[in-house]
Amino acid sequence: MTWRWGANKKTQPNWPDYLASRAQRVREPRLASFYAQGTLDPDTPIGEAPLVAMDFETTGLDGSRHDIVSVGVMPFTLGRIRPADGRYWVLSPRRQLSDESVAFHHITHAEVADAPDFAAIIDELLPILAGRLVVVHYRQLERTFLDAAIRERLGEGLLMPMIDTMSLEARIHRQPWWARLRRWAGRPMASIRLHESRQRYHLPAYTGHHALVDSLATAELLQAQILYHYDWQTPVSALWR
Repeated sequence: MTWRWGANKKTQPNWPDYLASRAQRVREPRLASFYAQGTLDPDTPIGEAPLVAMDFETTGLDGSRHDIVSVGVMPFTLGRIRPADGRYWVLSPRRQLSDESVAFHHITHAEVADAPDFAAIIDELLPILAGRLVVVHYRQLERTFLDAAIRERLGEGLLMPMIDTMSLEARIHRQPWWARLRRWAGRPMASIRLHESRQRYHLPAYTGHHALVDSLATAELLQAQILYHYDWQTPVSALWR
């Protein structure tokens, strides 16, 4: 992977080169097709970008030990979200659900009893993600779990650029000098969780920990972040990681 000097003076991947390279090297046909579609030019204005919000509910936070139990995706643009275009899957975990997991995401033993394995949705999921810029709230979780799930089923991993709305909130509310001053003074840091982030933009409160609802919530949050802090001409390279 090659690297470039990106937004906020941080190095980041040259994503078009990376995906092109992976398209030549992967052996699995579905992954080769995904990578061959490439990604956006880094200078593409975010207002012109085809986007898809994605959210997972998982049995824990460790992609090597825990499982994805539901997936929600919501294709959108900055100008419009069509909730009817969203997709939602409940999946069967490799291990029995714990009581703590059920209490957190409210997916029950009965719901997963006859649910498919992640392998069953790959042929539907990859075409939805291909050619779009993926938007998540906390990319470390979605990126890690997606790569682990694909690697286990197809033998090769999956990596693509993502816009992380949690990271954008951190830039705005935790990294400026005044935010650091508040922290040094012992004042609490602003929460960058999805619900609290949405409250700052006066977005409606939704029931959390449902993958499809959270994907819609993430799409709306990005729209608000761009409206308040960026503009439609902001290049995607200033936002993706």
